[in-house]
Amino acid sequence: MCITNIHNQFIPQRENVDQFLLHPDASYSIICDNLKKVYPGKDGNPPKFAVRGLSLALPPGECFRSLGPNGARKTSFLSMVRMRGLTKPSSGTAFVQGVDIKTHMDETYTSIGVCPQNDLLWETLTGREHLLFCERLKNLRGFALTQAIEDSLSSLNLNYGGVADKQAGKYSGGMKRRLSVAISLIGDPKVFSSLALNVYMDEPSTGLDPPSKNSLWNVVKHAKQNRAIILTTYSMEEAEFLCDRLGIMANGSLQCIGNSKELKARHGGTYVFTMTTSSEHEEDIENLVRSLSINSNKINHLPGTQKYELPKDEVRIADVYKAVEIAKSMFTVSAWGLTDNTVEDVLIKVGRGTQSFNFST
Repeated sequence: MCITNIHNQFIPQRENVDQFLLHPDASYSIICDNLKKVYPGKDGNPPKFAVRGLSLALPPGECFRSLGPNGARKTSFLSMVRMRGLTKPSSGTAFVQGVDIKTHMDETYTSIGVCPQNDLLWETLTGREHLLFCERLKNLRGFALTQAIEDSLSSLNLNYGGVADKQAGKYSGGMKRRLSVAISLIGDPKVFSSLALNVYMDEPSTGLDPPSKNSLWNVVKHAKQNRAIILTTYSMEEAEFLCDRLGIMANGSLQCIGNSKELKARHGGTYVFTMTTSSEHEEDIENLVRSLSINSNKINHLPGTQKYELPKDEVRIADVYKAVEIAKSMFTVSAWGLTDNTVEDVLIKVGRGTQSFNFST
């Protein structure tokens, strides 16, 4: 189970934070030092812990994604780090480019870019005017300003057919989403003080068609070379493509952290076996699985379809194929599959371990 090793896997994070506090430098773009958020109890109810002592160190060039079931408090965590005015920490703090958000939050705004879940655009301004306004807030002027705008429009495919000079209120949902991403990434990488060095993206590819989504992913992947990016997304494919590390939250705490391969290796250790038959043969499937491993675990059951976890150290793939062929000779098998654990499987396992069952994937 993921949470049994929680303290061991977070020791490096705490050590990195402590090292930064002793010797502040530019090694990390974002530092979270024991961040907590507690809402006071009301009407006789006890206080509610939203975020429970979260420590995290993000270096430049890293894209980090927070995962978790509904109610895991991912948004509470992000709101404290990206903009103190939205949610103030009850205790602990965070440092953005070495600046303490509790004492000098105003100094961090020029280095922060935000792509919110819902597009916050002026309906009467054009796409180009949005970028012009925001670029000036980043202190860009002259040729650098003009070039940065053109690069942003081009990279997110907003420079064709006069789109850049249309009012945002006339944009499609996908075009508005691309403009929001462009705004979050504005800044000239060659002008250090103008660059959005820390970018927070909340479901950036929502509403995009597949070609636009792939194009956006490539833009973000290129942009992270100079930035630390915190990403919130329900797309597992998006997370695995973009993110260097994933953190799974539940009940206000980080339960697991690592890249996707590490998480699957550390907290998986199983194959996922699925078989679909007519409902009268469900017991036959269960017997088949038990013959492969007495320690198998049913993780999903729909009418006619059952899904099990099979421990890798007990099961040989060849034996699974042989058992399925025998089953096919006895009754009709509509479909079956044997896959490795996915990040989604790890997420579900963590949620079960922390009594969180309401998932969005």
